[in-house]
Amino acid sequence: MNREINSHLSHSSIHGLKPNCLSFSEVLAQSFAVIAPTTIPASNVGLIVALSGNGSWLSFLIALIGLLLVSININQFASRSASPGSLYSYITQGLGATAGVICGWSLVLAYLFTGMSVLCGFANFSGIFIGHLGIHASSITLLAIGAGISWYAAYKDVQLSAVAMLWLEAASLILIGVLCIIIWAHKGFAIDMNQLTLSGVNPGNIATGLVLVMFGFSGFESATSLGDEAKKPLKTIPKAVMGSVILAGLFFISTTYIEVLGFSDTGVSLAKTEEPLGFLSEKAGVGFLGQLVGLGALFSFFACILGSINPAARIAFLMARHGLFHACLGNAHSANRTPHVAVTMCSFLTFIIPMIMSLFQIKLFECMGYLGAICSYGFLTVYILISVAAPVYLHKIKKLRPIDVMFSVLAVGFMIIPVIGSLGIPGNSLFPAPEAPYNLFPYLFMLYLIVSCGWFFMQKRRSPHLVTGMRERVAEIHERFAGKNHY
Repeated sequence: MNREINSHLSHSSIHGLKPNCLSFSEVLAQSFAVIAPTTIPASNVGLIVALSGNGSWLSFLIALIGLLLVSININQFASRSASPGSLYSYITQGLGATAGVICGWSLVLAYLFTGMSVLCGFANFSGIFIGHLGIHASSITLLAIGAGISWYAAYKDVQLSAVAMLWLEAASLILIGVLCIIIWAHKGFAIDMNQLTLSGVNPGNIATGLVLVMFGFSGFESATSLGDEAKKPLKTIPKAVMGSVILAGLFFISTTYIEVLGFSDTGVSLAKTEEPLGFLSEKAGVGFLGQLVGLGALFSFFACILGSINPAARIAFLMARHGLFHACLGNAHSANRTPHVAVTMCSFLTFIIPMIMSLFQIKLFECMGYLGAICSYGFLTVYILISVAAPVYLHKIKKLRPIDVMFSVLAVGFMIIPVIGSLGIPGNSLFPAPEAPYNLFPYLFMLYLIVSCGWFFMQKRRSPHLVTGMRERVAEIHERFAGKNHY
């Protein structure tokens, strides 16, 4: 055990981040903060119901099963090594430098766009909340406040960030759980046959809704970016990855079912309601609980902004140290032991794009949906790559079993479903193309990957030793943990 701690401390000092400081609950808080489970039932569920209708709960169930399979593949790496590079270093180890770069760029986009989406949610919710108090602020001011506070917490101390995220999210989840039980009781604990029989739902609805459902789960793997800072990382990180998927999935399925049931026979569309729990709490005669949930959702949005900036900055930090980004992004703060330059850049980008969208008069609620859909493609790309990389890596280290191949194939199969839903099948009424502008987002993401990969190939031409250096540094990370007992 002492050898594992000493090796881990030595590994951390190389990167300059604060070593061995985060407990299991704080590591779990990182994954939960990016998932931000409070935000789905409190705000975003309407966007998903608009696509999946009575099949929304099934979209969440399919995502839960698929992401459990993905988490098994992630943990093949996370139980054997740890670094701030998250899945970027894992995929580089399994599939090589080019796949690693695709993963790194995809993850940076995914975390940043998650942060942007929830920053819009923060500004939207806070605007509504303070509006009840007679205070009116511009959306750009609220966006700046959310991004600014998140930047300071991420810049200052990762442990402070984790503790804040843990308590904020826990309080919100308890409130929503109590409120949902009251709403279901108000409905006489009824069984909704329209949902259970998938009334009015076709496979295309389920697959299309899965794109935003994946956004709901997105970031469950972000605990892997705390490899330098976690205590006993080979045990705490795998548990956090799998635990966050299971807990969030069960929470999403139950709350979605109750909210769709709650809106039945009200004459109000859940798909067009920005504060569904606030509306349902009024109907159940407990409006004050709805207001508390709204406040909790506001904090959850903030925790998710912070939770998105942390892993995005750490991946950019490690990629900079591998020569893929400007060297200054690879600097760690001498006192705070955080990747302060990368944190500042990620915080700025998280703010600037929603600000520009706001200047073009795009509503914050719509911005949440658009940015959330785009970030989903980054996560889907990474989840497919890690599921392919796991058996390849296990084969290299002579640990591959037939069941590992099965987990890989099933995980890729489940991740293909939302990909089909986002593209549609021409001429197929069961899987129609999504409506504009959602039909454009997959192609914008593909263009992003083409440009980023083109940049990588240009760098490779200028620096022939770039790929060799990447492989060596990633191999060093894995070698430091060689022989340790894994989860």
